[in-house]
Amino acid sequence: MPSLLGIDSGLTVTKAVIFDIDGTPLAVARRRVTQFMPKPRHVERDMDELWDRTADAIAEAIQLSGRPASDIQTIAATAHGDGIYLLDRAKKPLGRAILSLDSRAGSVVDHWLNSPLAEEALALTGQLPHVSAPSALLAWIKTNEAERFAQIGHILSCKDWLRFCLTGIAGTDRTEASTSFTNVSTQDYAPDALKLFGVAEVTDALPKASRSDEVVGHVTQAVAKRTGLAEGTPVVAGLHDVTASALGAGGYASGVVAVIAGTYSINETLSSKPSVDGRWFCRNAIAPGQWNNMSISPASSANYEWFLDKLCASDIANAEAAGQSIHALLAPEIEAAFDRPSSALFHPYLFGSPYGASASASFFGLGGWHDRGDMLRAVLEGIAFNHKIHIDALSDGFSFNKARLAGGVSRNPMVVQMFADVLGMPVTVTETDEAAAWGAALCAGAGIGAYVSAESDPRDIGKIAKTYLPDSARNADYRIRYDLFRDIADTMAPLWPRIGALSTQHSQD
Repeated sequence: MPSLLGIDSGLTVTKAVIFDIDGTPLAVARRRVTQFMPKPRHVERDMDELWDRTADAIAEAIQLSGRPASDIQTIAATAHGDGIYLLDRAKKPLGRAILSLDSRAGSVVDHWLNSPLAEEALALTGQLPHVSAPSALLAWIKTNEAERFAQIGHILSCKDWLRFCLTGIAGTDRTEASTSFTNVSTQDYAPDALKLFGVAEVTDALPKASRSDEVVGHVTQAVAKRTGLAEGTPVVAGLHDVTASALGAGGYASGVVAVIAGTYSINETLSSKPSVDGRWFCRNAIAPGQWNNMSISPASSANYEWFLDKLCASDIANAEAAGQSIHALLAPEIEAAFDRPSSALFHPYLFGSPYGASASASFFGLGGWHDRGDMLRAVLEGIAFNHKIHIDALSDGFSFNKARLAGGVSRNPMVVQMFADVLGMPVTVTETDEAAAWGAALCAGAGIGAYVSAESDPRDIGKIAKTYLPDSARNADYRIRYDLFRDIADTMAPLWPRIGALSTQHSQD
């Protein structure tokens, strides 16, 4: 029976998911990948470890599927976008990869944003530079690691590295190519962009950009031996996980805003012409002549996961020992908190924000009578409020009146209803636990002709979707909380850099 393999590598976990040709998930295997934070604002990973863990996940998924690897007709990868994965001229990893949670290039971007370069970049590339953009990271490396910069042979993204490991062929796709260096109008690489950012020396290191659903290589003999995949299995170019998630969740369309509450707050809508604004990225869509308009920040469910890891560790251990889910264990506390008034607010800026790299996370309005449930409610509301900041921006440039929600929190009906109430529009979720991997698999299937196009989802979306309608009273209450959330952030803007400076002070004897 024919099947497809979609690989989805996030910022903490890499996954291999095998789907039947009709979209039914057959097996999923996950592996955690180490994050290194050697200095404040530096977030890295070892590239060889990433491939090793991904290969292990592939091997386990094949075993769990109960089918021969030869059933897998084609493969595609998606992964966290932006950040940078460098190879030297011998196609070996050039130091650790820099993840999209990294903000070491903050001073570079601040300088650019306060200069004419910002408007030039926006007009040329369709986006303002930001701290995890390849442009900013390359400029930082050039200044701070000149020897490393001089050895750059290939500039890749995360999914491009996995594709290279599978096939031995370096390259990227159209969606990933547009993260820094393409002309927003022509959708092709623009050498002027590299000159603008001061990194023209690495122009030749830009990878060839293919369509996301184009076959670009085949599984090598060594990879077949390592993973159990069949040698020669076609591999397509794959795509940026922002686009993959929207595609897999059924939200890749005009008139819809796709909301992915993952590590990043991702909010996007498709258009048939470029529309440029500093509040969103206007990037290449899968097909030429279409643009994916994304308003994002690294400020979504990673905050919830951080709270659990740091403040609920013993509960997690006890739940796992009892064969329970920590989410199920905490649900009654959170539900009770939603049922009572609360002054607690949380700004989910542990790893970044729409307010710049200097913003930090904080609770406001806490009292001694608040408990953990109140704090978790505040974290979840803060995540939804941050998504609303981006969605409000997109609504100024595009027309949509419904949302598709994906990401881990979308599995909780109470949280989905909260999103509908906060956004004031219908929010639909689908029974797609691995939306990004399925988006990659759709591209893989289209690449070999199994589907007419990557947008030809074979599933009956109507049967697997549920829509949550906003409650007008709760929406009115949330508007009050949201306005206060925004007012506090505006007030904190001049204070955040001063707070951040404390981490650079040395203690004195």
